[in-house]
Amino acid sequence: MLVGYMRVSKADGSQHTALQRDALLTAGVEAAQIYDDHASGRRDDRPGLTACLKALRDGDTLIVWKLDRLGRNLHHLVNTVHDLTARGVGLKVLTGQGAAIDTTTPAGKLVFGIFAALAEFERELISERTVAGLASARARGRRGGRPYKMTPAKLRLAAASMGQPDTKISELCAELGITRQTLYRHVAPTGELRPDGLKLIGTGRKTR
Repeated sequence: MLVGYMRVSKADGSQHTALQRDALLTAGVEAAQIYDDHASGRRDDRPGLTACLKALRDGDTLIVWKLDRLGRNLHHLVNTVHDLTARGVGLKVLTGQGAAIDTTTPAGKLVFGIFAALAEFERELISERTVAGLASARARGRRGGRPYKMTPAKLRLAAASMGQPDTKISELCAELGITRQTLYRHVAPTGELRPDGLKLIGTGRKTR
């Protein structure tokens, strides 16, 4: 069975699906088997696509007008098609840059394989850039990760305040710019330093 999916980016009526619908009908998709969304391709919540993917069965072929109607990006597209292939579902693109893709044919599978290889190459480049960026930052004395919250100065103030019976924890946390979890991880309700607090004072370094 042929199943069609179409999408326009705006839901305000300024864009129409007529061109895509006509192309899908011409390709042999029955009107009752066409799913649609009126949402940006970057959004995760596309109910039409979700329903379409659920409706597909082994031996079916999903047909889209253009490749960009289906995937949020190249990674999402590759993962979607791999999932369809594992379920025995084919993909055919009617026009645009992905028009050579038809995973029901050997040539179409080859073309999609090139897309998948490019996606993997892009992932490796991003990973290499991330590693290189972190190494460069460390060489300049910078460290990655979340911003530091607790400092030795804040810790001393917290310890002194926690020992006072009239101290309000919520106000103390707001004043220090830390969460209750961070506070109690460093200081006991009695004002005594906990292991994390002792470690902070001992090293003089900030902690998260």
